[in-house]
Amino acid sequence: MMQACGIVAEYNPFHRGHQYQLKQARQQSAADCLIVVMSGNFVQRGEPAIVDKWQRAQLALQFGADLVIELPFASACQPADLFAQGALQILSMLQCTTLAFGTEDVTFDYQKFGQQMLGQVQHQQFTIDYQKTYATQWNDFLTAVIGRRVTAPNQLLGLSYALANAQLTQPLKLIPIQRQGAAHDQTEVATAATFASASAIRQLLLDQQPAGAVQPLLPYPQARLQPPYINVEQLWPFLHFRLNTTWPSELADIYQMSEGLEYRFNEQNRESTSWSDFLQRVKSKRYTYARLRRLALYTTLNITNQDLKQAQSWGPQLRVLGFNQIGQAYLHQQRPQLPTPLITKVDAKTGATNGPLGLQVRVDRFYQQLSGREQNFKRRVIITNKEFN
Repeated sequence: MMQACGIVAEYNPFHRGHQYQLKQARQQSAADCLIVVMSGNFVQRGEPAIVDKWQRAQLALQFGADLVIELPFASACQPADLFAQGALQILSMLQCTTLAFGTEDVTFDYQKFGQQMLGQVQHQQFTIDYQKTYATQWNDFLTAVIGRRVTAPNQLLGLSYALANAQLTQPLKLIPIQRQGAAHDQTEVATAATFASASAIRQLLLDQQPAGAVQPLLPYPQARLQPPYINVEQLWPFLHFRLNTTWPSELADIYQMSEGLEYRFNEQNRESTSWSDFLQRVKSKRYTYARLRRLALYTTLNITNQDLKQAQSWGPQLRVLGFNQIGQAYLHQQRPQLPTPLITKVDAKTGATNGPLGLQVRVDRFYQQLSGREQNFKRRVIITNKEFN
C-alpha cells in the first residue's frame, strides 16, 4: 500500500527553496508519493500569482512533486486558519499520512500544540472574530497558551496547519522542515545567494532584471516562466472602476466587508492613483495589509458572501492539475474510496455558475483576461513520465 506525504504550497514562483523542501519531505517522510495542494491563480496574500497555475504545477512535477491538486479560490484567498483548513481537508481526503511544511523553528512541537489548541477551541476558549485583526487575536492567545509571541510568518502558518490538522478525524503526522535562506517577505537578494524568497524573485522579474540576476535562484531556465508576468498593480483600473460605479450599500455585500469598510473604500478611492496607493490610504492600525489586500481582491472580482457560501456548500473539490507515474498509481489506489470524484477536466456542468467549480471558473476568467491564456476549459491534466529529481 502506497503512503503519501502532503505539502501545501503556492510556488509563486517555484524556486530552489521549494525544490529543497520537496527533497527533504521525501527523505524525512519516507513516503512513496508527494502530493502538493497548490493555490490556483490567486494566492493567500490577496494577489494574482505571477504566472498561472499550469506553469507552476509543471515545474513542481519536474522538481519533486508526484501529484498536484488545486487549492480552490474559496480556500486559497483566506486568512491563515481558513487557508490551512481547506488545504488539510483535501490532503485528508487523499489519505495522506504526513504533512511536511517549512518553518523557521523545527524544534517546536507542532503536533502537541495542535492537540493542546484543539482542546481550547472545543471549550470555546478561543474563537476568531474576523472583524478584528486575526494576527493580533491569534498571537494574544498564543502568548497565553505557550508563553511567547510568534512573529515568523512560516511558523505562524505552521501553527495554523497544526490546529487544522488536529481537527481532522485522522490527523496527519507533522514534519517541520527548516526554512533555508531569506525570510518569507524579504525583497533583497544577498550576493551569491542560492536561496531567495519568492517575494524577492517576483520583484526581480517584475523589474525586468537581466536573467543573470534571477537565474541562480531558479532550478530551471528563467525562460520557463512565460510572460506576461502578472502584477497586482494591473488590478487597479478594475478596482477603481468598481468603486467608482458601486454604491457603498452594494459593497457591503462583498465577502468580509464589515465595520463600515465599504465607506472607507469608497472615500479613499477618489484620490488614489494605484493599487498600492489605495491600500496605504485605507490602512489603519485595526486592519492588516493582508486583510485589506484580500478585501480589495474580493471587491475587484465582486465576490459576495453568497458566492463564497455557494462555493463552500460543495465541500472540498479534488481538481487534478498534474501527476507523474507515481502520482497516477497513487490516484488509482485511492480512487475507489475517495469521498468526492476526481476532476480532471472542466466541462459545462462542473464549470457552471452553480457548479462545483463555478466560482473558480469565474475568477480564472479574469486571470485569463490578464494572461491571455485559457485556464480551465480545454486544458488537460499535465502528465509527465519523470518521477522526481
